[in-house]
Amino acid sequence: MPLIDMPLSKLKTYKGISPRPKDFDAFWARALKEMRGTDPRVELKPAAFQVPFADCFDLYFTGVRGARIHAKYLRPRKAAAPHPAVILFHGYSGDCGDWSSKLEYVARGYSIAGLDCRGQGGKSEDSGGVKGNTLRGHIIRGLDDSPDNLLFRHIYLDTAQLAGLVMGMPEVDPRRVGVYGGSQGGGLTLACAALEPRVKLAAPTVPFLSDFRRVWEMDLAKDAYQELRDFFRLFDPEHRREQEIFNRLGYIDVQNLAPRIKARVMLGVGLMDTICPPSTQFAAFNKIKAPKEAVIYPDFGHEGLPGFSDKIYQFMGKL
Repeated sequence: MPLIDMPLSKLKTYKGISPRPKDFDAFWARALKEMRGTDPRVELKPAAFQVPFADCFDLYFTGVRGARIHAKYLRPRKAAAPHPAVILFHGYSGDCGDWSSKLEYVARGYSIAGLDCRGQGGKSEDSGGVKGNTLRGHIIRGLDDSPDNLLFRHIYLDTAQLAGLVMGMPEVDPRRVGVYGGSQGGGLTLACAALEPRVKLAAPTVPFLSDFRRVWEMDLAKDAYQELRDFFRLFDPEHRREQEIFNRLGYIDVQNLAPRIKARVMLGVGLMDTICPPSTQFAAFNKIKAPKEAVIYPDFGHEGLPGFSDKIYQFMGKL
């Protein structure tokens, strides 16, 4: 088998090299307190897209720092109440996708929500107000400001807040909620499950946002991680602040959040992934203490993994 990363035997024990800030737990306790103190001002607006067997809504809520966040929310018209729900997270720079792509879960009798990440391709706001660089990159957004202003801190909180709102819907059983997504959506799946401990099932595919230093040391700070290289070239060309920068990124490194996950996890990983290297994905996976399994595709990279969407659909059937 071609090798772009560690042998599989080492991947199965690797736990990352990026630092975990000393005040990591206090950082997220403070963040969650801010989220819980935010009045969500939820709005459910009937969508232009409707089908006979589902009610489809544009869901808006206020996230941290006053940003109005958008999600698509669909619920079956005829289903047991309360019933399960799933939440979908999209890839970097995109949006939560078409309404019709979510009907498979409605047909199962589930409600489903898809989040638009703030400042990316959907309808959610980025309220801004950050010091430092804002050019090409959400990973580095806020990196020269207080860690409390890192943009992905806010996005992670949006995932947890949406999960809590969905769990609070009268038609949803809060004990039967699952989350899933690929690439950035895979990283957000892990973050959501870590920050909202009631999530029961989590299915990340080729997750992004893990083990930033490993990406750097593999010389793969390109494509989705290009902004790391840009940041050093523009603001720290001699790498005098390297340790400081990677320590600050540690607050939003999902491998550091992974030990908090209580949900059952099913990971989809391609061993030829040069965008989110397998070692970075296993760095998070190996720190999960809850029941878990990895579905491994030796000849696939950062792409759709054949049959894995079907596996996720069946996995969510355990809700």
